[in-house]
Amino acid sequence: MGIIDGKAISQAVKDEVKAEVAGIAARGGRVPCLCVIIVGENPASQVYVRNKVKAAAYTGMESRQIELPESVSEDELLAQIRSLNEDPAVDGILVQLPLPKHIDEEKVLVAIAPEKDVDGFHPSNVAGLWIGKDCIVPCTPAGVMRLLDSTGVDLTGKTAVVVGRSNIVGKPVAKLLLDRNATVVIAHSRTADLGAVCRQADVLVAAVGRAGLITGEMVKPGAIVIDVGINRMPDGRLCGDVDFASCADVASWITPVPGGVGPMTIAMLMKNTLRCYLQNFKSASRK
Repeated sequence: MGIIDGKAISQAVKDEVKAEVAGIAARGGRVPCLCVIIVGENPASQVYVRNKVKAAAYTGMESRQIELPESVSEDELLAQIRSLNEDPAVDGILVQLPLPKHIDEEKVLVAIAPEKDVDGFHPSNVAGLWIGKDCIVPCTPAGVMRLLDSTGVDLTGKTAVVVGRSNIVGKPVAKLLLDRNATVVIAHSRTADLGAVCRQADVLVAAVGRAGLITGEMVKPGAIVIDVGINRMPDGRLCGDVDFASCADVASWITPVPGGVGPMTIAMLMKNTLRCYLQNFKSASRK
């Protein structure tokens, strides 16, 4: 059994971005800029935003943090996004979720210009992923694929089971696996005999948000197990959707929680911001 070290791989991704940004700066170019909007004072959201700003600083990118009060109106937030869409010095825009209940998250995500949508949540990017166009891929699914790449296993012809059907992880991961010529099954918490379905998997991705749902007896010997779940237990511990101890005895490769998929999300956000910058730079050059 091998543990897939998300911390080390995420560091490698950030170092790749850092090197590219340094090259841009050395040529006298404007470095990429990520703007993060946070509404309210949700403690978890504040931690996530701090980590994103810190990662941007590490890579040499500029970052802006816009803090809006919980009481901000939907129209005011949308106006802020429109202003950033029109700002040529901003390459990536991210609105930290969740938002207050009086604000329509879908309306906010659609308001972000697709070419600055570093989360990959805009319908244009979602559609692009599913029809095979070059597009911005959501950060966590992109991170999952980078972790799989680290094992050196060719996914062609492999059976992949994705447990989870969310728009931000389960569905895009399934499509990315299809693009690698895997045979993909999407399961979920209501799948009949989930254990039997999971035991078919050469690659098992758990992203359902239920602590310890996947146990060792549900894993095919030699399978690669990717645990996307992050669940806070009553005693404060973090654990995944996978029971690590029992599954590690069966899997060939497995991600831990914490230290697996989690660090990859922010690393791939940096990668997406750089990508948006390069695309926007090319677009501006053609005008």
